[in-house]
This record gives sequence, C-alpha cells and structure tokens, in this order.
Amino acid sequence: MVAIPGLRALRQLSARALLCLAALGALGTAPALAKRAQAPASAPANDAGFAPADSLEGNYLAAYIAGTARDTAAAAIYYREALKEDPRNPELLERAFVALLADGDLQAASRAAEKVVQRDQQNGLAQLALAIRSLKGKQWANARGALAHGGRGRAADITSTLLTAWSFAGSKDGKRALEIADSMRGERAFGVFRDFHAGLIADVVGNDQEAERRLKAAYDAERATLRIVDAYGRLLSRRGRTEEAVRVYKAFETLAPRHPMVRFALGELAAGRALPPLVANATDGAAEVLYGLGSAGNQQGDELASIVYLRLALQLQPEHALALVTLADVFERLKRTDQAIDVLKRVPASSPLKTTAEIQVGLSLEQTGKGDEAVTLLENLLKRQPNEPDVLVALGNVYRSRKQYAEAAVMYGRAIERTPPGDVGLWPLHYYRGTAYERAKDWPKAEADLKKALELVPDSQSIGKSQVLNYLGYSWVDAGTNLDEAFKMLKRAVELNPRDGMIVDSLGWGYYRYGRYEDAVRELEKAAELKAGDPVINDHLGDAYWQVGRRLEARFQWQHAKDSNPEPDDLKKIDEKLANGLPEPAKPAEAEQKVGEPQKTGG
Repeated sequence: MVAIPGLRALRQLSARALLCLAALGALGTAPALAKRAQAPASAPANDAGFAPADSLEGNYLAAYIAGTARDTAAAAIYYREALKEDPRNPELLERAFVALLADGDLQAASRAAEKVVQRDQQNGLAQLALAIRSLKGKQWANARGALAHGGRGRAADITSTLLTAWSFAGSKDGKRALEIADSMRGERAFGVFRDFHAGLIADVVGNDQEAERRLKAAYDAERATLRIVDAYGRLLSRRGRTEEAVRVYKAFETLAPRHPMVRFALGELAAGRALPPLVANATDGAAEVLYGLGSAGNQQGDELASIVYLRLALQLQPEHALALVTLADVFERLKRTDQAIDVLKRVPASSPLKTTAEIQVGLSLEQTGKGDEAVTLLENLLKRQPNEPDVLVALGNVYRSRKQYAEAAVMYGRAIERTPPGDVGLWPLHYYRGTAYERAKDWPKAEADLKKALELVPDSQSIGKSQVLNYLGYSWVDAGTNLDEAFKMLKRAVELNPRDGMIVDSLGWGYYRYGRYEDAVRELEKAAELKAGDPVINDHLGDAYWQVGRRLEARFQWQHAKDSNPEPDDLKKIDEKLANGLPEPAKPAEAEQKVGEPQKTGG
C-alpha cells in the first residue's frame, strides 16, 4: 500500500522496545528449540509442545533463542514462563509484551502493555496496543489519549495520525477526522495513503462528494494497488456507475491476472449486484490502516513489524482475509510453515480468498514433506470446484515439485481448457505447461507452449515477459539452435529484468555459446553476484573461466557448483570437468567476425 518500513511507522517506540523487536527479529537459523531440552523430567509440556525450563535463566535463554529463530510462538511461551518468576523486571516485561503481541495473544499483550506504560508513558508500541484495544471497544477518546501519549511528532507519524483520524470518524466528527488525516505530510506515498483513508473516512461519515474526490485522487496516483482499486470500484458500483467500475477492475486485471477479489467483484457487477463499501465503520477503517502498514512491511522485508501490524489489524477485524493471507505469507518466508497453515485456515468461507488460502495450505503441506496430505486436500478441493483453474495449477505445481513433469503438464493443460480465450491468465498457463514439457524432455510441445506464452504475455507485464523470453531463449542457446533469435531474446530479457541472476546467467551462457568468452565472463560474474551459490551459474562461470585461461578459478567455481547440490546429470558433468578440464574449443566462425550483433550459427 505505501512504501514505508514498518519500524519507521513505529518510530515512537522507546529504545528498549526497539531492542525487543530487534531481538525477536534477529537473523538466525537456530531451530525452534529442542522442545524439552532444558525441561526437567516432570515438567509438563503446553499445547504447543514446549515444556518450561526449570529456572528463570533457562526460560529467558530459551525465549531469546526462539526470538533469534523468529519463532514467535515459542518466544511468547518462554517469556511468559520467565515473567512468572520475575514479574517486576522491566526489561523482561517489555520483551514479553512484544513477544505476546507478535504471537497474537492480544489479551495478554494488553495486560503487559498496561504495566509497561506505568513505567514508561512514552512507550509507543505499548500505547499503540492500548489504543487498538480502545478502538475495538469503541472508546474513541481513550484511543486518542493513548495515541497522544506515544511520544512527540504525532502529526508526522502515519500510524497515530490515521488512527486518530479514524477515532474522530468513530465519534461522528467527520470534519475533524479529515483535518487530522490531511495533517499528514511527506513523500508521495504518504499522499496516496492519506487520500485513500480520507476517502474511506468521508464515505463512512456520509460525505459522498469528498469520498469520491479523494478515492479518485488515490486511484489516479496509484492504479496498481488492489485496495485502492477495490475501494474506488466499490464506490462507483454503489453510485450506479457499473461500467466505470468494470473498467477500473479490468485495468487492474492486466497487471495482476485472475486475482480472486477482482474476479469476485466483476462477477457481482455482471450479475447486477452493487458492491458494499470496502470499510463499513471506524473500527474497520483503523484495521485497514494497520493492514496497509503490515502489507508494506512484508513487501520490504520488515517481517517483525509486519507481524505486529497485522496482529493488531486482526484484533480489530478478525476476519480480514487479506490480513490473514499476508500474515501467512510472512510466516512462510520465515520458514514457519505450521504457523502459516494455522493462519490460512482462519480465512472465512465467505471470502473470495478462501480457495486461494486452501490452495496455499496444500502447497505448504507439500513443502513440509506432507505430500500425500497435500494431494488429498487439493483433489478434494477440485471435486468441489472442478472448473477452477487455480486448483489444477496447484496440483500441477505439486507434481512438478516431485519431478512428475508429465503429470504436471496434464494438470496445466486441463487448466488451459477451463480458461476462456482472451483471458489474461492464459499466458502463465502456457508458460507453466511449456516448462513442464521441457523438463519431461518433450521439446516440440514445450517450444510450442513457450512461443504461445510469448505471444500472449502483454508488454505491460515486464517481469513475466522477461521470464518467458529467458526460458525460450536459454533453451535454444543450450540446444545450439536459433542462436541469433535466442541471443536477442536474452538481451531483451536482461533489459526488462536486470537484477535477476538467472536471466543474466542466460545471457552470459549465450555469449559462451557464441565463443565470446570475455563477454561471457563479464555477464556470468554479474549473475554469480546476483544469485550467489546457484550451481548452474557457478558451473557456467567455471566453463567461461577455463576458456579464457583462468584455470584455477574455473576449478574453484566447478567445486562450488558441486557443493551446491546440482542436478544428478549436471553433477556427473561437473565431476568430469574437475578431473579433466574442458577440451580445447574449435574457433567458432562468429567469434572471428566483426564485433556487433552475433550471426546465426545453427538451426
């Protein structure tokens, strides 16, 4: 929604609270603790399977380790146990409060927040937690008081400014609510976020003209953000301007094909039904502020702040489907798959995102080694929704992860059959099936699908276009065919997506196949920096080094590739090169030609 780091929006936190967030979010790969490693034989385990240690120090250390591993559930359990033994310790209290908040135990977190602010009135995170509790109870003045105590500079703090504005909306003071929202100043993204919420506030308090003016301003400035698109489309729908609403949603579809919320909206409009407002009351509006900031933190890799914002949003609106899906995505990226699955199961059955959530549960089960459960879940879902292409694609992805490429291609094919011609989601399906055919060594079918995907992918989807160009171009280069066209494709793919290490590797390999080894080294070194530790890139770089006479470096790269878990067929070739090097190459004709666009060398 808005490009603001989550912790920056919480900048009124005390130094100690920031340290607590940092401790919980510190990078680390420690396991979620040996589940009874420090527990006495008689210690009972709790529902999560973690047993308390037999000392304050043991529980504190266990909580700290869980925090560094980003295991919010374990951290909350052990901090709670430690706090029982030392309830007056201010540092322990604050760490326990943050852990409880991140784990979603909002009642316990609120009680801890009360104790924290008794010691430190300026603790912004604790005051925010108390403000959210007051907003949930419609205690608008109390919420404003807590937000005002969070420290100086409230007008510059996007979180407290917008939540204060929504509290005035709850108090039926729409004029003051809009004044507070408009006090927010800053970069362009602040303005978009301000207009978005000012429009929602105006809609809730019945100021129809201002609602449309502000939501249109937000939409005109940012048409690639789903919530802004949805809010504006819903407003147009309720005003009886159905055709305009349809155009708004279809424009977004060209950027993000087949989004379930957009498909739902278009279905309702086609059926002649008006769409309800995105936000119905002040409490929901406050939840939308927190969801937006949590989503921004997730997009920018600020996981812990994202979790905190999303937990608070869900305290206000427990069935906020996008907040639930986003929170699950954060847990997925933190490798907390079980927590992600638990969150996804909370998506309400009435939500357009329910099928998406169930699909993601199936994919998550596959990732955790529960493949049979994944297939059963997805097959049962397919029985309930036999014409849903997304379920077929998910089954195809599961088969693909198991290297059952022919079966995956069948699923993608069934998805293509169930997708109407002209649908913006067709090109990815041809791309998926083409890659599955290629892996199944059925190149004629693969090539046909990849060409079809390239024909269908719109120029506006630069990342998608770069992926298709890269796959088809690399396949041709690797086979030594259509080299002239393939090389042009790879150069265009890099222009569209210059930070993708695999695409840069493809261009480097194209230079290699042309015999332009110095150019290959240059591009492959870039690729190795962009995607360190990839066995294919390291293998290619080793080949290029060998051809320019850097033999020691070549062997180093081949060894690095071997140590990076390459495919079995590639491993055999790497072992051969480590033992014997590469044969001296024949001088390719194109390498002797004038420098410029390479010429076609094969068919």
